[in-house]
Amino acid sequence: MTPRPESSGSRPKGTAGEKIPEQPTAAQQKSAAKKTAVPKQAAAKKAAPARATAKKSAAGKTTVGRTVAKKAAARKAAAGKTPVAQPSAEKAAVARKTATKKAAAKTTVKKTAAKKTAARTAVEKTAAEKATTVRATAARNTATKAAAADVTAAGSPAAGSTAKKTATKKATAKKVTAKKATATEAPAKKAAAKKAPAVKTLAKKTTAAKAPAAKSLPKKSAVKKAPARKAPAGKATAGKAAAAQVVPPEMEVAVSPAVDAADRKRLLGGTHHDPHSVLGAHPVPGGVAFRAFRPYALAVTVVAGELRAELHDDGEGFFSGLLPLREVPGYRLIVEYEGTVLETEDAYRFLPTLGDLDLHLIGEGRHEELWTALGAHPMTHEGVTGTRFAVWAPNARGVRVTGTFNFWDGAGHVMRSLGSSGVWELFLPDVGEGELYKFEITRPDGSKTLRADPLARRTEVPPATSSVITSSEYEWGDADWVDRRGEVPAHEAPFSVYEIHLPSWRPGLTYRQLADQLPGYVKNLGFTHVELMPVAEHPFGGSWGYQVTGFYAPTARLGTPDDFRYLVDKLHQAGIGVLMDWVPAHFPRDAWALAEFDGRPLYEHEDPLRAAHPDWGTLEFDFGRNEVRNFLVANAVYWCEEFHIDGLRVDAVASMLYLDYSREPGQWTPNEHGGRENLDAVAFLQEMNATVYRRVPGVVTIAEESTAWDGVTRATHHKGPSGFGGLGFGLKWNMGWMHDSLEYMSHEPVHRKYHHGEMTFSMVYAYSENYVLPISHDEVVHGKRSLVSKMPGDWWQQRAGVRSYLGFMWAHPGKQLLFMGQEFAQGAEWSEAHGPDWWLLDPGYGAEPDHRGVRDLVRDLNTVYRATPALWRLDTDPAGFEWIVGDAADDNVLAFLRLDPEGVPVLAVSNFAPVTRPDYRLGVPDDVPAWHEAVNTDAARYGGSDVTNPDPVKPEPLAWHGRPASIRLTLPPLATVWLRPA
Repeated sequence: MTPRPESSGSRPKGTAGEKIPEQPTAAQQKSAAKKTAVPKQAAAKKAAPARATAKKSAAGKTTVGRTVAKKAAARKAAAGKTPVAQPSAEKAAVARKTATKKAAAKTTVKKTAAKKTAARTAVEKTAAEKATTVRATAARNTATKAAAADVTAAGSPAAGSTAKKTATKKATAKKVTAKKATATEAPAKKAAAKKAPAVKTLAKKTTAAKAPAAKSLPKKSAVKKAPARKAPAGKATAGKAAAAQVVPPEMEVAVSPAVDAADRKRLLGGTHHDPHSVLGAHPVPGGVAFRAFRPYALAVTVVAGELRAELHDDGEGFFSGLLPLREVPGYRLIVEYEGTVLETEDAYRFLPTLGDLDLHLIGEGRHEELWTALGAHPMTHEGVTGTRFAVWAPNARGVRVTGTFNFWDGAGHVMRSLGSSGVWELFLPDVGEGELYKFEITRPDGSKTLRADPLARRTEVPPATSSVITSSEYEWGDADWVDRRGEVPAHEAPFSVYEIHLPSWRPGLTYRQLADQLPGYVKNLGFTHVELMPVAEHPFGGSWGYQVTGFYAPTARLGTPDDFRYLVDKLHQAGIGVLMDWVPAHFPRDAWALAEFDGRPLYEHEDPLRAAHPDWGTLEFDFGRNEVRNFLVANAVYWCEEFHIDGLRVDAVASMLYLDYSREPGQWTPNEHGGRENLDAVAFLQEMNATVYRRVPGVVTIAEESTAWDGVTRATHHKGPSGFGGLGFGLKWNMGWMHDSLEYMSHEPVHRKYHHGEMTFSMVYAYSENYVLPISHDEVVHGKRSLVSKMPGDWWQQRAGVRSYLGFMWAHPGKQLLFMGQEFAQGAEWSEAHGPDWWLLDPGYGAEPDHRGVRDLVRDLNTVYRATPALWRLDTDPAGFEWIVGDAADDNVLAFLRLDPEGVPVLAVSNFAPVTRPDYRLGVPDDVPAWHEAVNTDAARYGGSDVTNPDPVKPEPLAWHGRPASIRLTLPPLATVWLRPA
């Protein structure tokens, strides 16, 4: 405990365990006073020689060599501001009687109870009578008088303590006038406070804070003598003694409520780990110390019930006070600033809002609801409304919260470190939704950085970068959808996906405005799902969301998090599932985001070779660190649980799996087995998938994995030939099929026969994983041209090529994904600046029927597809596919059967030549009596030449293509035909 400076404060009380000697005689007191004169009185003499001397003479402290005249003057001044009449004979008799009883008490400890009672009664009577005649109440210099300690409500030290002062019950309200007219009134001590009325102090802005003024003047000097013995533990501290004890000054320990120099420096510098141990209210010897750190405040007042005490201004925003209370009360602070007064709770009086279980789970990397523990959460804590802030920054020397609620100056909002967890926490009363905030972090080198909250659930609209306090009040209306979505696994259900970049699908629309248009459009086209390109907040729109800074916040460009919930809800109510691109592979280097978050590599790997992503100039996550893995796993769960997302398409999985991804020899370090596999990333993906599937039934995870990694969609507990367990994804993008098939279609038909294997090779590995066939945004940007523009030939041939390709794609084993704009054969590449060319569907545009025809075909493909189990029930089972002819390279023809579990077939035939092929014979099963066209991409309503097979086609008993029967078809040019049993 820091001693109180001698120039300030009343004599301290004895601490627990100290022995209390007998009261010294008047002669001993005088002698002791000479020996214990303190240098601090020199300052007091300079400031106010007469009045300060008078007070110190009354207290018994005089300097060596002071003249008798000065002592007399001091004693005279101690009686009040002006001389008063001598006490009456009756009062003098009472005083003498009191002196006699006190002298007798010094010689023996064992006085009878009756004499002690009489002595106390006489003293109390004397004090009461004097109080009515002299407001300042100072007793004459008698052997029985004990000067009360002057303790201001601000905790500023009183004028001084005397050598003959006794341990009174602090019930004297004493007034001393100093040279600067600084008034301090002493409160009653806690022991006397049992009898005295409650203390109330008026908050008043003065050069020195006023102490609480007694509502009615307490007894003057109710003294209880004590023999020389050890004080009971705890009774001499915090005002908890049942009765005041006499403690000579040489046995007392001074206590100052002010913040000591070391803590003060750390608080000002933003490097304090435990501000709650210093600030707030704390029991100390002498009462309860109140400390506040309020930069720019003019005054701070404590209000507790009827008690109102202005704290002392210690400078630099620090305020403190020592109040004679037995225990810490419920209290509030009144803070006066220039032009305003704010009444608020003290942020430093609250217990932590995070429990040991939260911190343990975070440290273990197993907090599956991490977003409920970290970040900013409006809440009611200990009966008070406010916001809890928590952030993980283990390397920080200190963390402060800054935002609109403190005018972006976090000096007064210092967070505490919760043990060894690396988590910093602070509950701020009266701070609520809509406020902007960031964390001011002091790095290990002492520099400071201002960071957005990694777990912010709402952000400012970019390019602004602040986090926003939010909570959700949204009421979902999609219970039926959520209950049904898990009935059939995704790989055994119809699954055709419309990929969308929300900000550019209809530029300028908000989430809620999109909810009025998007569900109807997608439902009309027959897609089962939408896939949203990354929705999480990102600073640069040109990244399309693939460089994320706000992993827990939907982009604010289109509205609030609840607005996004509204969009998802409306899609579900329309019967459309919602998938979302998720980017756990890397993050950008923005100085306000995750990069070297607390001054050292934290979310990124500490090895620069493993941290820097060679392709995108970003940083890769350190998947081997518990807290980082937890951050990402919980994030996946967060989107599925909080926003009812039905699936996550995980971006850039290949770049996570390989240590040498896009790196030259010497730029990467092998794993512990000498291989190139990133074992940490493998473990992370396995944990993420297992956790999501366990917690959120009915969701699906989809990997964008462009290599032949073994077991991407295999269960995590099943090991493959490589020795690894499966990654646990539900589906995987078939990047090989996409590249091969698009390469084939880009060739002139006359050359396609030399590339025929590019269309058939996919069936070699079609059942090695659960595949999605993606024609995604990546294939229609950056010079790759739109889908229709990839096709050779004139405008008619290009559109015919797209139609035939889409027919082949929807019939091929696997799920389908098509990027926006390609459904109506947009000729230009996609641009995030303006989105799809919707004007192509304007009836006033001359070529509108051509574009509308392609869109009508997509609608019909989806309609027939969803109604035909053979096209999706056995997508991952070889029993669901049979080749009819796969080697007709010269004809540019492909034909195959798709089968459902009951064996009901669909015959798909594609003619990728620009010529009609009449009477083209194909072998078929002999148990189907007739076939009829279900889809013909050359139909006139789609913009084709209308070469069709309008009548049912009956098999002939002529074996062909290894089949017992065959049919003859007219194959339209550049077209795909689907036939079902009639």
